[in-house]
Amino acid sequence: MRADVTPTLPDGTALGERLRSGDLSAAPEVLNLVENRTPAARAQAAALLRAVAPAVLGGEARGHVVGVTGPPGAGKSTLLSELVRAWRADGRSVAVLAVDPSSKRTGGSLLGDRARIAFDPADERVFIRSTAAGGRLGGIAAATREAATALAVAFDVVVVETVGVGQSETDIAEIADTVAVIVQPGSGDALQFLKSGIMEIPDVLVVTKADLGEVALRARRDLHAALRSVGERETEVLAVSSLPPAAGIDALVAALDAHRTRSDVDARRLAARRATALADFAAEHGERGLRALGGRRSAERLLAGQDAGVDVPGLVAALEAEAGIA
Repeated sequence: MRADVTPTLPDGTALGERLRSGDLSAAPEVLNLVENRTPAARAQAAALLRAVAPAVLGGEARGHVVGVTGPPGAGKSTLLSELVRAWRADGRSVAVLAVDPSSKRTGGSLLGDRARIAFDPADERVFIRSTAAGGRLGGIAAATREAATALAVAFDVVVVETVGVGQSETDIAEIADTVAVIVQPGSGDALQFLKSGIMEIPDVLVVTKADLGEVALRARRDLHAALRSVGERETEVLAVSSLPPAAGIDALVAALDAHRTRSDVDARRLAARRATALADFAAEHGERGLRALGGRRSAERLLAGQDAGVDVPGLVAALEAEAGIA
């Protein structure tokens, strides 16, 4: 393609219709659109989100959004290879968004986690893509949030995998229905969790490399103790091995499903949409915009009064209208 030829943007409304019909082949176009930050692309991405909003769907998207996070080297990608295999054996379609640190020069992802997750490239019901963190250490870019929201309409499972450093723990708890934190035995991660205060975030805790024996059992006991220190929580702690023959994977799938079943997913997603809308508004308009709304609490009350089926761009537009921002 010549450098002076502008590629045609996909129609966001049409993409949304394809997702609502279960067309998994729309996934690459969805990712390309939401990662394009030009004004024209942003307008089409907003149209896409409107087309897959709960108000249009008649409720929340059916897909299970699973967040997977943990420190580098904990074995997340190897574990995800086994999880994808188990979900596909169960007949479920799977999309994986692997969040990589962003290149400061291009803004693109650096590590290419997709290459580390084993899957059958001929399987049309599996979609795996590396996405950029968007400039925040361990964080999740707006494009990844939007992609997860859209893909959950068509895919049975949408996984967002992050490197567990910096902002990612907070971000993943906002975007996912179920958060699995991965821990490597013998690494001291349980003590780090206690010190950093993120033990309230995981819905499922996973100790990898259970084939190491006693060291893995000790890590599991440490995590149970860490959970007790923050009070009663329905957080299951599992030990798994991703090395052949893999062990504990079916139990992990069952634990993720069980959490989704007992959770109020509608309330969790509604709270996430409103929090994201407020964060997007503040990022765009700063403290001046918040003052025009009467402060953050006034903004939260305004959002709470909006219909539960409104998408994030619609919520941002409501805030801008209240603030008198054209």
